[in-house]
Amino acid sequence: MSRRIRWLGILLILCFGLIIVQLTNIQFRRAPALAHSATNPVNNVVSFDNQRGDIFAADGTVLAQSVRVAPPHSGAYQFQRQYPTGSLFSQIVGVCNDAVPVVGCDTGVEGYYSAQLGLHKQSIQTLSQLLSPPPPTTDDITLTVVPSLQQAAMQQLASIQGSNKDGAIVVLDPKTGAVLAMASQPTYDPTPLTSTNPKTASAAEYLDNLPDAEGYKPILPLATYYPIQPGSTAKVVTTAAIFNLDPALATYNYPVSLCQALPDTNKSICNDADTAALATPCGGTIQSMLPQSCDPGYAELGLLLGGFSLSQEASLFGFNFRPPLDLAPDNATVGYAVQPSLYPTAKELSAGGNPGVPGQAYSAFGQQDVETTALQNAMVAAAVANGGKEMVPHLLAKITDAQGRVVETYKPQLWRQTMSAQAASQIVPLMQKVVTAGTASGDGFPASLQAAVKTGTAQVGTPTQSLADWMIGFAPASNPQVAVAVVVPDQAIGTYGATVAGPIMVKMLEAALG
Repeated sequence: MSRRIRWLGILLILCFGLIIVQLTNIQFRRAPALAHSATNPVNNVVSFDNQRGDIFAADGTVLAQSVRVAPPHSGAYQFQRQYPTGSLFSQIVGVCNDAVPVVGCDTGVEGYYSAQLGLHKQSIQTLSQLLSPPPPTTDDITLTVVPSLQQAAMQQLASIQGSNKDGAIVVLDPKTGAVLAMASQPTYDPTPLTSTNPKTASAAEYLDNLPDAEGYKPILPLATYYPIQPGSTAKVVTTAAIFNLDPALATYNYPVSLCQALPDTNKSICNDADTAALATPCGGTIQSMLPQSCDPGYAELGLLLGGFSLSQEASLFGFNFRPPLDLAPDNATVGYAVQPSLYPTAKELSAGGNPGVPGQAYSAFGQQDVETTALQNAMVAAAVANGGKEMVPHLLAKITDAQGRVVETYKPQLWRQTMSAQAASQIVPLMQKVVTAGTASGDGFPASLQAAVKTGTAQVGTPTQSLADWMIGFAPASNPQVAVAVVVPDQAIGTYGATVAGPIMVKMLEAALG
């Protein structure tokens, strides 16, 4: 009898052991998989609880909010996203639609801060919360954008003359990197994308991904996604290379000329023309050549600087790197919303490379293989305004929890030291002279603005098929508060950055500082 009891006891111990092993297996090894399993009833309930936090502009304007459309435990998504400002901020805020996977929640701020906006665990604050964890909550996001400035930018883009009205405007705080406005045309209406009807939302998503007549997709911001030849605005980068890397060239006196012959080729660069017969003579030191935007002179300066210094300075500004703007996550289905600007490397600008030594001349005044986004060009202007310090561009101002407590406040960060403060201080008066006695002197800048700008007119196509009209700048020059980039691509031959982008720049600086 005792033998049987002993074996029974051993059997029971083994059974309890197996139970403990299985409990340990479930509680620790398999817990993560079970917690995220689609067959877990808890997940089936939570997945439909798609409440999200609100998104606000700097002045408190509601840019995104969730509205209940179904009761809890109804087997349907409980909330639908609404965007009260419509297309005004759509390319910044993005869209979230859990009910339609092809739309999803991975564009704009909605995508970048999805973890904070969506339901997530609250941090434990007290002992009672440790014993009884609080329910999941959402956070609210406040952005740096100013609605009145964004509205002014969209109005200016709408006022572009001619049939091609695509363009972009970026307004930054040069001292902090805060994005105050970022407008692009074409853009899109987020409302149909939030429809609970999959056919309606999918059709809208398809249309918003189609390029328009100028080749730009509404879903992707022209301001950050599409690099465009910068024309003579790139002379700011070349000038920075001189003062920062080869200051002896600051006194180089280029003889007044119509054209500059290029080495290793039979081509010449003529000032504001394709031939010497149509060119305007220019020359002197950079103190006179930057304000008058002398192409042959800067072509010669590019050759004197050489490929290494040119590409090094461009790299210091962030060319060939993706600016770290908090706009759409890296895994967004629409692709990176922020693209790098492009500048030939030292190897590509060397003998035997492509574009080779002649490319040094073209790159120096922003033609051929140099391409930049409006965001990057605004950052170039901001860096000059901020003593050479190029700040991380950002949309986030702060994150608050459901109780209104501040969870996080954005702290300005330096992205790149583009040049010395002394070098930057030498460029500022040259950009001011563009307004007072240079290519932008007829654009109507009030003296009270103390504007410092650079014009750019890039010839696109071979032979030239269209022009990309640019202006970048900041104000007031004595204590810069805003930096702005304006680009209007695909413009007719005969237009200029001064005549097309210039009036827009004036209005944006007045709107920002008025």
